[in-house]
Amino acid sequence: MKTLKIATVSFCFMLIAAMTTNASAQSKFDAWPQLKDFHKVMSQTFHPVEEGNYEPIKKRVGEMVEKANALVSNPIPAEFNNKKVKKACTKLAKDSKKLQAQITAGATDEEIKTSLTALHDVFHTIVGLCSDEDKH
Repeated sequence: MKTLKIATVSFCFMLIAAMTTNASAQSKFDAWPQLKDFHKVMSQTFHPVEEGNYEPIKKRVGEMVEKANALVSNPIPAEFNNKKVKKACTKLAKDSKKLQAQITAGATDEEIKTSLTALHDVFHTIVGLCSDEDKH
């Protein structure tokens, strides 16, 4: 019986820890609506490219540029506002425009994939810079 109680308590602590971790990750996007908006477009275009479907990025690259520009033109939440985040956001906006120009010029699927993957990496750099782990 004692073992069952210990297992139950342990499970509850693990569940609370998991919920707290998830809430922390969610709060990053909730605290910065423009980052959340960019993430939505990125996920809805990047993952199809991974599967060989280039239509979403070809159709929505203008929207991606718009969302990247919003990251630069709107205030960055105070807890994330530093030189590294600003620099990465500027790169994201610049590289989004480059991707749009490539697509407009008739880039190959492989060229699009390479540029979009690099853009995805910049996005993840921003997310990493905004994580609590980097604030120790």
